[in-house]
Amino acid sequence: MIKASDFDRTGAFALSYDFQGQPDRPVTLNCYRATGYAPGKEVVLVQHGMMRNGDDYRDFWIEAAERYDLLIVAPSFPDAHYPEAPSYNDGMVCGADGAVTPGESWIYHVPARLVAQLTEVGVMAEGRARIYGHSAGGQFLHRMVSLVGYGPFRSVIAANAGWYSLPDLDAPFPAGLGGLGLGDGDLRRLLESDLWILGGEKDCESNADNLPSNPEALAQGPGRLQRAKNYMAQGRAAAARLGCDFNWRFTEVPGVAHDGCAMGKAAAGLWFEGALPGAEALGVGTGTVNA
Repeated sequence: MIKASDFDRTGAFALSYDFQGQPDRPVTLNCYRATGYAPGKEVVLVQHGMMRNGDDYRDFWIEAAERYDLLIVAPSFPDAHYPEAPSYNDGMVCGADGAVTPGESWIYHVPARLVAQLTEVGVMAEGRARIYGHSAGGQFLHRMVSLVGYGPFRSVIAANAGWYSLPDLDAPFPAGLGGLGLGDGDLRRLLESDLWILGGEKDCESNADNLPSNPEALAQGPGRLQRAKNYMAQGRAAAARLGCDFNWRFTEVPGVAHDGCAMGKAAAGLWFEGALPGAEALGVGTGTVNA
């Protein structure tokens, strides 16, 4: 259970967190509390990529944390307990036999429950949470919004995802949203949400490291940028079919490839300055490239 005293310290620290839906599979919270942070200021949750390196992703946000008086919480799903894409990117929605698991066990619930507990113990104020994820973390977040909703977040940014669960109730998950008991009402909720997709301009190579190459992913485009644009097009078409609003946003980040640090700086600029930082501020070519 989270305690307020765990967050009294400033700087970087890590905590163990137990998610009731997956007993005996602890999550690590890699945190950074800025000197100027106090309840009522913004909290940013950060979802790491396939390397399970939540400590790196936390560190990518330290500069922004100090500039904007943030609390950063990067839930890290260690490979020992959450191996491979089905256990992280795909939220443990399906078991090893392919059968859909009970909804309460899906790890897509972790971010919202973290926010609820942080609010309950007074570490943060209600309505002050945002969440960002890169690469596998981008896969995690758009599927989170698709399956369990937007939750308590003021904004959700999914950056440089390798491929997407399309808003298609006929295609089985994770290629689509079929087989999970979702209906048109769930699709409308997803399409009307303020889901924000970021794509690096140079994250477009078909031979990029760790790029998903299953047939369903290849059908979405040769590289991550093209797949992000295809996801937007599929969402827009689904909204037209359903006659509902389409509120997703897409931002292409100039000069950036598969760079978790630079894309985090882009997200911070969009959130707290209302614009993308320039190339020098993004550190294009100097950040850690990871999935």
